[in-house]
Amino acid sequence: MMDINEIMEYLPHRYPFLLVDRIVEMEAGKRIVGLKNVTQNEPFFQGHFPGHPIMPGVLIIEAMAQTAGVLSMQMVDDPSSKVIYFMSIDRARFRQPVIPGDQLRMELEVIKIRVPIMKLDGRAYVGDKKVAEALLTATITDK
Repeated sequence: MMDINEIMEYLPHRYPFLLVDRIVEMEAGKRIVGLKNVTQNEPFFQGHFPGHPIMPGVLIIEAMAQTAGVLSMQMVDDPSSKVIYFMSIDRARFRQPVIPGDQLRMELEVIKIRVPIMKLDGRAYVGDKKVAEALLTATITDK
């Protein structure tokens, strides 16, 4: 539905901090599903952890937030003039490690929108196993 080049039109993030490779589903203002292919070449694996690489939980949450950012930027007239910021992360839980070779699937559903604030329920999966979840609140502001 949306490849990396289109994603970069909506998000300011770039390598090595762009953590969404593809959007595979989206219902405007309601829900979004994004993918991140986790490879051995990720720069964070050098230190987390040598010989036992695990994707840091905060980066899984960030990948969910970036996916939510694509959804939220669909609701504004000029996404290039806006930026989305975290306001809160609640009820974050990590269920199992994410390792090189995994494909991380981020699923987010809008709980509440009161523009410019958005609250979302986020879940991350590898295959059919839930690896993380959190409630995210963000705001869209001018750059």
